[in-house]
Amino acid sequence: MKQTVSIKLNRDFRMIYKRGKSAVSPVLAMYARKNKLSSNRIGITVSTKVGKAVVRNRVRRRIREAYRINEGRFLPGYDIIIVSRVRAASVSFCEIEKNLLKLSGSLGLLSEEKE
Repeated sequence: MKQTVSIKLNRDFRMIYKRGKSAVSPVLAMYARKNKLSSNRIGITVSTKVGKAVVRNRVRRRIREAYRINEGRFLPGYDIIIVSRVRAASVSFCEIEKNLLKLSGSLGLLSEEKE
């Protein structure tokens, strides 16, 4: 994640949940809000409903990698929260990546040209 910073503060998460735009799929939910920075900030949450710690960490790593691979396609200046849903534990990496890009496109986070 070259130009992306992690969101760690609870107040930041709450602000994005409250004031951001959202989109959902069977695998992921995504919230996005413009920030006043020149880079993106990303937060990933995986509930205990998804599974035990090993499963949750695997899902988190897959989401982070899907974002990292496609990071150049995202427009800068957004706070993004990706919430894993229960089905994310049982789908392939390709399915997670496809859902991530679909949700990003529906929220207008992707640039037109692929970098």
